[in-house]
Amino acid sequence: MSDFPRQFARTRRFSLGVPAHVTLSPDGGTVYFLRGRAGDDPVSCLWALDRATGAERLLADPPTLLADAAEVLSPQERTRRNRTFELSSGIVSYAADDACALLVFALSGRLWTYRTTDGEPRALPATEPVIDPRPDPTGRRIAYVSGGTLRVIEADGRDDRPVAAPDDPEVSYGLAEHVASEEMGRHRGYWWSPGGDRLLVARVDTTPVPRWYIADPTDPSLPPATIRYPAAGTANAEVTLWIADVSGGPLTPVEWDVTAFEYLARAGWDARGPYAAVQDRSQRHVRVLGVDPDTGAAEVLADQHDDAWVELVPGLPARTAAGALVTSADLDDTRRLVVAGRPVTPPGLNLSAVVAVDGETVLFTASEEPTETHLWAYDPAAGTRRLSEEPGVHTGTGRAGSVVLVSRTLDRHGTRTAVRGGGHPPVEIASRAETPVLEPRVEMLTLGPKRLRAALFLPSWHREGPLPVLMDPYGGPALRKVTAERGWWGYMSQWFAEQGFAVLAVDGRGTPGRGPAWERAIHLDIAGPVLEDQVEGLHEAARRFPALDLTRVGIRGWSFGGYLAVLAVLRRPDVFHAAVAGAPVTDQRLYDTHWRERHLGLPAEHPDAYDRCSPIREAAGLSRPLLLIHGLADDNVVAAHTLRLSAALLAAGRPHEVLPLPRTTHLPSDEAVAANMLTHQLRFLRRELGVAGRPAAEVR
Repeated sequence: MSDFPRQFARTRRFSLGVPAHVTLSPDGGTVYFLRGRAGDDPVSCLWALDRATGAERLLADPPTLLADAAEVLSPQERTRRNRTFELSSGIVSYAADDACALLVFALSGRLWTYRTTDGEPRALPATEPVIDPRPDPTGRRIAYVSGGTLRVIEADGRDDRPVAAPDDPEVSYGLAEHVASEEMGRHRGYWWSPGGDRLLVARVDTTPVPRWYIADPTDPSLPPATIRYPAAGTANAEVTLWIADVSGGPLTPVEWDVTAFEYLARAGWDARGPYAAVQDRSQRHVRVLGVDPDTGAAEVLADQHDDAWVELVPGLPARTAAGALVTSADLDDTRRLVVAGRPVTPPGLNLSAVVAVDGETVLFTASEEPTETHLWAYDPAAGTRRLSEEPGVHTGTGRAGSVVLVSRTLDRHGTRTAVRGGGHPPVEIASRAETPVLEPRVEMLTLGPKRLRAALFLPSWHREGPLPVLMDPYGGPALRKVTAERGWWGYMSQWFAEQGFAVLAVDGRGTPGRGPAWERAIHLDIAGPVLEDQVEGLHEAARRFPALDLTRVGIRGWSFGGYLAVLAVLRRPDVFHAAVAGAPVTDQRLYDTHWRERHLGLPAEHPDAYDRCSPIREAAGLSRPLLLIHGLADDNVVAAHTLRLSAALLAAGRPHEVLPLPRTTHLPSDEAVAANMLTHQLRFLRRELGVAGRPAAEVR
C-alpha cells in the first residue's frame, strides 16, 4: 500500500500487460492481439495465440525491430495517441486483411508488415512518417497517411503512390479532425472497398478553425505549438467525403448537404457500397446515407431526431451480410438496438455500443443495471441473448461463431480475456498486468429517491469512529465511476481511503447507461442537477453510515470531475470544505464545439446556459480551500481554464493554490509527475480537513 502511487503511475493505471486490440482469424482458430511483456513494460508487442494448443507466439517486438533505438513519433501521431488516451508505446495499433494473412502496423514512423505464412516482420519503403496503415480486404495493397496525403503501396513494397493529395497546407486526406477523434469516437479518415480497388476518404480543411497556441513555459526558446481548436460557437473544420481509385486520377465527391449536416460522424464500405452517418450542427438530427460508389450520389437510409441531441452509438450504423441496416432508437426511455427498422432489444436494456457484426449476428454491449455492462448477441433466428454471465463490466468481439469476451468484475483483479465457440477449444489470453498492492474495500450502494448508484470505500483498518469524507466523482456524461469492476479509479479511491478517509463516488444525472432521460437531464445545465445529485448522495450515504463525518468533507476530481469539484466549493461551501480540481473546464466557451454544444446548445442561442455553467463568474464567492492542477501541454482542456479561474480568484482576493504540470497533457503519464501529484493532493486534503496522517514516507 505504501508504494501505491508509484505502482499506479509505473503501470499506467494498471493498463500495461493487458491484452488489447484482439482480432480473430476467419476460422476462429488464431487470435491476434497486442500486449506488453510485463505489467510495467510500456512497449506493446504484436502476438498470436493458437487456440488448438493454447501456445502464444511473439510476432513483432519493437525493441528488436528498432535495434533498441528510441521510438520517434511525428506530431500527428502524438496527437492521435492523445486523442485515444493511449498510454503505451511501440505497436499501439495494427490492421489485418480479411484472411488475416497480412498484418500491418506503424512503428517509429515506418510501415511494417507481418505475413502469417512466412512469420517475419518486414519494413516497406513507404513515405515517412507513416500514420494509420491499413491493408485492403484482399491483402494486395496497403493504404496509409503521410503529410496529410492518403497513399497506397503494394503489399510487396512496390509502387508507393499518392491517391488523394492536398492542395493546401490546411487540408488533409485520410485523418480524423479534432472533434471527430476527441468527441465522436471516430479515429479513422478512410475506408477500403471490399475489392481493394477504391477508397472512401475524408477531406478535412481546417482553414476556418481558429488557431490556438500551446507554449512550453519551461523553455522560452521554443516556439509555441500551433493547433486548430474549434471552440464552442466558432467554425468547425470543413469535412467532405470522396471516392478515390488506387490507380490515382480524379476524386469523386460524395454528395450530401454539407451545410446542413456538417459533422461526419461515421463512415464505412461493405458489400453494398459506401455509407456514412452525418449530423447537423445542433446535433438533433442524424442522417444515415448510402452512397453510389460510381457517382457519389447519396440516398437517405435512415433519420434520427431528438429535441436535445442524438447520441452517437459506437459501432453504428452498420449492415448485416444480408444488407439489414443496424441503427439505434430512443424508445420507452431506453436506447434500443434497431435492425432493419425494427427494435430488437427490450425496454430497460440500454445499448452502449455495437462491437461486431458477424453475418446476421450483431454483437453489442448494453446495461439493464447501470453498474453493469454485458455482452449480448442478436440474430433473427435466436433473438436477443446475453453472452456474459457473471456480474461485472464486459465487452468483446466475434467472428465466424467465435466470441472474445473481455471481463472485469468486483471479485478479482484485472481483465480476463476469454475466447470461446466456433468449434475450437476455449482459451484465455494471459494478462501480465501487475497486481495492485492494495485490495479495494468497496460497498455498492443505491441511495435516495433517485436511486443514485454510489460506491463507498472505507479504510481496511477502520472499525469504528468518525471518518472525514472525500467525494471522488466524475459525474459527467463521458463515463461511470460506479461500476461492478475493479477499475483503476477504484484502486485510487481505496488508496485515499487507507490514508484515513471515507471515499464516496456517486453517479448522478448525466452519466451514461441509465437511459436517455437520465442522460439528457443536464441539457442546458451541466452544473445544477449534477451538483445536486452529489449532495443528495452524500447525505443519503451519511444516514446509512454514521461514521461519515459531514463536518469534514472534501472533493476531488479530474476533467469534468475537476469542474464538479470547483462548483462544489463555490456553490455549496456549507457541504464541501475543500476541493482538488484537476484540468477543470471553467469557461464553457473555451471547450470544443461538438461536446459543449451537445449539452449547452450554441452560445449565440443559449448564452445564459454558458454563463450559468462557467464557474469563473462565481469566483468571488470562494470561501473554502481550493487546489487547482493543470497540465500546461493539455490541448483538450487547455491550461487557460485554470489560469483564468485563478486570475478571477486573485482579482477577488480569494486565496487558492495552483499546481502547474509542465509538458503534461490531459492525461499525466510521466511516472514521477503522476505519482507525486497524488501525494500532493493527499497532503492538501489532510491539511485543510484536519486529518491526522501517517508520515509522508509511508504514502510515497
